[in-house]
Amino acid sequence: MAAALALGSAASWALPGKNAAAIEAQAAEPAAAAADAEEERAALNAELFYEILVGEIAASEGALTDAQAMMMEAARTSGNEQLYRRGTELALQSRSGERALANARAWLQAFPESRDANRYALQILVALNRIADSASHLQREIALTPAPSKPATYLAITQLYNNARDKALAADVVEQAMADETSDPVSGPLAWATIGHMRLGAGQKAAAMQAVHKAQALTPDTGAIALLSMELLEAGVADAEPIVQRYIAKNPSPQLRMAYARVLLGQQRQAEARQQLEAIAADSPDYPEAWATLAGLQLQAGEIEKAQASAEQLGRLVPQIPAGVARSAAQSQYYLLLAQVAEKQGRYAEADALLRRIDDAPNLLSVQARRASLLARQGKLKEARALIEAVPASGPSQQRLKRLAEVQLLRDAGQHAQAYALQSQLQKQDPDDAELAYDTALLAERTGNFDDMEKLLRGIIARKPDFQHAYNALGYSFAERGIHLQEAEQLVRKALDMSPGDPFITDSLAWVKFRQGNVQQALQLLEEAYAARPDVEIAAHLGEVLWASGQQERAREIWRQGMASNPDNSTLRETLQRLGVSL
Repeated sequence: MAAALALGSAASWALPGKNAAAIEAQAAEPAAAAADAEEERAALNAELFYEILVGEIAASEGALTDAQAMMMEAARTSGNEQLYRRGTELALQSRSGERALANARAWLQAFPESRDANRYALQILVALNRIADSASHLQREIALTPAPSKPATYLAITQLYNNARDKALAADVVEQAMADETSDPVSGPLAWATIGHMRLGAGQKAAAMQAVHKAQALTPDTGAIALLSMELLEAGVADAEPIVQRYIAKNPSPQLRMAYARVLLGQQRQAEARQQLEAIAADSPDYPEAWATLAGLQLQAGEIEKAQASAEQLGRLVPQIPAGVARSAAQSQYYLLLAQVAEKQGRYAEADALLRRIDDAPNLLSVQARRASLLARQGKLKEARALIEAVPASGPSQQRLKRLAEVQLLRDAGQHAQAYALQSQLQKQDPDDAELAYDTALLAERTGNFDDMEKLLRGIIARKPDFQHAYNALGYSFAERGIHLQEAEQLVRKALDMSPGDPFITDSLAWVKFRQGNVQQALQLLEEAYAARPDVEIAAHLGEVLWASGQQERAREIWRQGMASNPDNSTLRETLQRLGVSL
């Protein structure tokens, strides 16, 4: 004001021809306009503050629909990006996807360069399962991502579309959005890895493998492609394995070897998995998970002293693990492994004392089930069942787990009739559960209820035609009883088509061939199965076929190996008793 008045005074001297009053009035006009603008801004700020305040009060009282409307009005009035964000978040909290999408789009329209606004719109569209509509937003997100952040963004893309109902469409959208990235030698392999993950998630294994080859054409042997190849191998794509092996040979990290070992274990390729674990133990002896898994395999193979040494090495590493969930889990695994060693050696009291040291509330039932098994092995079945019954159950699912643990206890104790009766009750409560029906069928066979077994297994096949274990179990049962051998072979081969190389299904096929009189083919199949998985059940069959082919000494050797790993196995004991063989 003072400046304006001073200017007016000076002007009156400079313009002597004008009326002084008119000149003063003209000079005062800018000051009045400024004052009016200031009053208008003050009124606007007050109104805006009031809208925001009322909106937040509404939000705190749960009136989220009103709150988001007030916030969006305040955002449009003020042009403030934070208010657009708040309005979108409030719409999300109100569980109105369409309203949240409209708010995010209004935000993006007001701030076209806002990466956050684009992200909100993208995430909301995917959550609404409007996958096709998300393409332009995904493309924009990729374009706005700085090069150093691309790996994290690509990983987030696969997670974002993980729950899409139409996974093939989601894969198409991602590949289309990443088209500009796939030819870049730097970002291209990672882009193809992302596309490959999407294709694999959609069940398009061939397209996923194509993505691997295209990535390798840009840059061979990258970590992202090795991991995708690992997933493909896990999904049964054998062509991916050389890529995994070549990458591990050049980059033998314990983490990657461990991941490969897990895949091999999942495919029942114990011998190869053990090679990877032993390599980790030799090159990275401070890697706890390798020792824990190796000890478990050594226990399965009956190598008790080696298993104990591996478990003790795990115990030495436990204090080096940062305090928290990981250390607690490793400590529990250590006690469990030592307890299994003690159990194998008949030191039941020591095994029980070790199990008591496991302080793992979420896994209390599994620990108590193991303790109950020790009691049952000592003939204390009643006390064993009481121990399981004493485990608290907070709901129907936990109560069911308790009953299943009791069924397993009865099965292991040879009380098949009681186990079948209890299992049948559970199966009737949930007749559509394929796993439950399958376990019930196996117990029905054990009790001689072959009609019930066949009905259950054929029911599983009808409802879930990709459940290979049902085909295998029915085919094996026919072979074991020497009936329907042609159908038995068809059933087992169907299972083997679904799970190529599975040693237990290969064992079933061998048993079918043996019952058909084809001893040499049965022997060849059993040798393959036993090399892949030296399991006691396979050992029992291999020994019998060797015995039948006149190789009695080798049969005894195989049976001894099986007896060392599991001296209580009923199949092996029944085989030896039927053939009149003593070891």
